[in-house]
Amino acid sequence: MIPIRLDIQGLYSYKEKQTIEFDKLTAAGLFGIFGAVGSGKSSILEAILLALYGSTERLSDRGEKNSMVNLQSDLLLLNFEFSSGRNNAKTYLARYSAKRNSKNFDDIKPAEHTFYEKVDGNWEPITARAEEIVGMKKEHFKQTVIIPQGKFREFIDQKPLDQAKMMKELFGLERFDLSFKTGTLLKTVKEQKIRLETQLQGLEEFSEQLLTEKQSQFKELKKQATEASQKLKNAESEVRIQENLRAKNQQLLKFKTEKESLNLQRPEIEKQRQLHSEFIKAKTYLRPIWEQIRDTSADLEKFKVSVIDCERFKLEFAKEVADLENEEEELKKKNQERPQREAKIRDLKKVIEIQNLETQRVMANDKLQELQPTIERKKQTQKTLETKITELETDAEKISTTDSAVLANLISSAKDWKNLENQLDKLQAEETEIAKEVKEITGKIETLKNKIPANLGSLESWEVSQKSAIQELEKQRDGVIQKQGLAAHVHLLHQGEPCPLCGALDHPNPLEGDGAVDLGEITQQIQSAKLLLEQIQTSKSTQSELRFHLENHQKNSAAKKKDLQQLRENLSSIKTTLAKEGIGSHAELLTKIQAIEHSSQSREKIIQEVKTLRKNWDAERILIDQSEKELQQAQLKLQSVLSNISSKKEEIRDMAFCKQFFTKESSQIQAAIDKVEKDIEEALQSLEGKQKHLREKRSVSDKNLADLDQFKKLRDQSSTRLEKLTTKFETLKITHGFTEEAALIRLFQHSLDAEKVALEISQFDQKVAIAENRIQELEAEQGVSNFQEADFQELSTSLQQLKINADSLQKQTLLLEKEIEESIAKIAEKEVFQKEYAKLETRESYLKELDNLFRGSGFVKFVSSIYLKELCNTANVRFMKLCKNRLSLEIDDNNTFWVIDYLNGGKKRLLKTLSGGQTFQASLCLALALAEKVKALNQADQSFFFMDEGFGALDKNALRVVFETLKSLRHENRIVGIISHVEDLQQEIGVFANVELDPEVGSQVSYSF
Repeated sequence: MIPIRLDIQGLYSYKEKQTIEFDKLTAAGLFGIFGAVGSGKSSILEAILLALYGSTERLSDRGEKNSMVNLQSDLLLLNFEFSSGRNNAKTYLARYSAKRNSKNFDDIKPAEHTFYEKVDGNWEPITARAEEIVGMKKEHFKQTVIIPQGKFREFIDQKPLDQAKMMKELFGLERFDLSFKTGTLLKTVKEQKIRLETQLQGLEEFSEQLLTEKQSQFKELKKQATEASQKLKNAESEVRIQENLRAKNQQLLKFKTEKESLNLQRPEIEKQRQLHSEFIKAKTYLRPIWEQIRDTSADLEKFKVSVIDCERFKLEFAKEVADLENEEEELKKKNQERPQREAKIRDLKKVIEIQNLETQRVMANDKLQELQPTIERKKQTQKTLETKITELETDAEKISTTDSAVLANLISSAKDWKNLENQLDKLQAEETEIAKEVKEITGKIETLKNKIPANLGSLESWEVSQKSAIQELEKQRDGVIQKQGLAAHVHLLHQGEPCPLCGALDHPNPLEGDGAVDLGEITQQIQSAKLLLEQIQTSKSTQSELRFHLENHQKNSAAKKKDLQQLRENLSSIKTTLAKEGIGSHAELLTKIQAIEHSSQSREKIIQEVKTLRKNWDAERILIDQSEKELQQAQLKLQSVLSNISSKKEEIRDMAFCKQFFTKESSQIQAAIDKVEKDIEEALQSLEGKQKHLREKRSVSDKNLADLDQFKKLRDQSSTRLEKLTTKFETLKITHGFTEEAALIRLFQHSLDAEKVALEISQFDQKVAIAENRIQELEAEQGVSNFQEADFQELSTSLQQLKINADSLQKQTLLLEKEIEESIAKIAEKEVFQKEYAKLETRESYLKELDNLFRGSGFVKFVSSIYLKELCNTANVRFMKLCKNRLSLEIDDNNTFWVIDYLNGGKKRLLKTLSGGQTFQASLCLALALAEKVKALNQADQSFFFMDEGFGALDKNALRVVFETLKSLRHENRIVGIISHVEDLQQEIGVFANVELDPEVGSQVSYSF
């Protein structure tokens, strides 16, 4: 994560909006944020944490959120732009905003916390939170990226379990938790074993011996089936020959029967043959002429009727045309009066328009009478408002104005007074508790001192003395053991014989056993002395720890006293400042604040009322202007109406005719106009209709005369043609032998289907010929005429028996063959299952062993320990340089940090025994190492590290070494930010931001560039 830009408004001391341009600061690699104590430096880190995770280091988002917002601000707004992801390739914006409740100053509304991602230059909202974007929780973020004030050594002070948990979460070590996967695999293997056991139980009946027996049986059955199949083929050949003869014998009998049936049908067919011949002759030669005679007779009768109808229509049309001509003449006379009637209609319409204008004139007069008094009333109301506004402004001037800054300072002083008193009470209680603990620790140290012998001044001297005593006892024990060993061999010495040990021949003074000294007693004394030494060492360790705690409590007590003195001075300063204003107690301060607020509220209320009255005055002024404009428009409207009335009266041509209508209603006049217009229109339409009807009648009459001539001509032609056709028909009857016309007519009207009858006759002749030919052919073949059905049935029965026998043998062969194939497959399958079962047994044994290894997250803890040791090794590269190779860090199997002290023979001691400056150096090296590991984990080309404390505990030389280390990080593409109030640091860091607290506008940010 690399910060780019941060906007802060309304957070702690940041009253107005301030922007921290991180992109310009981070470009230097090493930058600082400097300022006096309380200027708002640490609030920058608080703002980053709040923008990312929704809570700060000092205060939580819930319950204490009202203390985050600046007391003179109603809005808290944070916009934090940063890059993150792989190689910090993506840009994000974290936005956090919260507002005060307008009705309750101490109540802060729920905050809005949103994230955006820059896509193609535009910010698009996303649902991902900081944990997903940055890749770590807030606690880990505070230990690897941003280290707030007072939290620099938090990683060192963590318990081993918490450190291991942090490694697991930060580096994703849960992937090494293989216990669940191993358990799942083991369960799967067991289930597979059960499945294979079940399948093997189902294959127990299949064996090689049973397979061999079935194969022998199959060979015998196959031989029998082959013999039965050959017999069946011979029998089937004989049956097929007999079936052929049987079929032909049945055909012979069938054709004989069919021939007899055809002979019975022959008389009816001959009769049909005679009728068909006469029908064809009549239809072909006589019927066309007969149909022409019938059609010509019908046309002649039709033309005669048409001539009679046309003669009758001729007289009727002549009479209708004469009547229509008379009606047309009357309508023409009536339409000649149309112009005079239309002129009177126009005059009547002018009368209606004049009546409408008179109505508008009356309405305009009424409007004038109404507007004039209304305008006067509104002007009087406006004067009343002006008087009231003047009175209220005078009252407001009498109330003294209150400076908002003074009120804010008083409110701030009241809160600070109360907070300081609470803090004093809390610190006094803590100081009392620390004094009590110091007394208890001092008592314990005195108790330990009382246990020291009078001749020894300290536990260290007592320990040295006791070790010397133990060494003397051990030497004494060794001498006794040596003497007793030699005394055991005295009986082997003989004068003149060599000694078994030294080879001497002379034995002047043989060793005698010392019975006064008891080896068991000496051993018991040594054990008691060692037990006492352990107690001395335990007391020494306890004393060292008590002294360490005593020193810490004394330091804490001194710090608490210093804080108490500072708080008392701050409270005294507030009281002195307020005393100048005549305020002697917190209650008087609250009373004065309430009085000022009440006075301010009263004046504000009057000012608001004046504003409301001025708005009402402005509204009345607007209404008066509108009413005056309406009055002018009404006057203009009245003049326009009078002018239009005069003009319309001059346009009337026949005033004498129109006078009688001025007293009538407009609806009556309009009804008269409508009636006359309708009469004019109807007269015009009637004339056009009559003229059209007359033209149509004349046309119909002319057509009727033309049709009369045509029908007479057609009547004469049809009569002549009918005589010719009658003569021709009589001649054809005689020629083709039809003497009786009635019989001929019956033939014409007969429903005989000639084609069907001809087809039936042809089919009958064909069937007769086929039957005779087939009978001759079948009688000529051998064995067809003398075929015997009984012999054929006997042969068929024998064939069925052979077929059943062959099918039975074939089925038995096939079933046995399938059983053999199934046995071969099952035996092969059984072998595969047995091999697989053996593999599963081996796999199960391996998985059980792995399950025992991975149970209880043991492997994860082991990997976590490796990560911590690598972290310690990485930190040692810098730490040993900072402490000039005098110290190094080490972590044991229990994940506890130790220090190797090379000035004291490389002995180990707890990390907590380091001084404040050395602890800072160790914490810095571990934090840098942790950040380096996170950088490698995120595959980032750059990493960011920000810290807010620790430099005040270093001397100048240590400070110089630390800064050389931090500057060297730029070569590793690392960005480091530092927050401090130490003035010497500004000489070491060239690029920095300076934060100053302005009493009026809050914290202000400036830059060195």
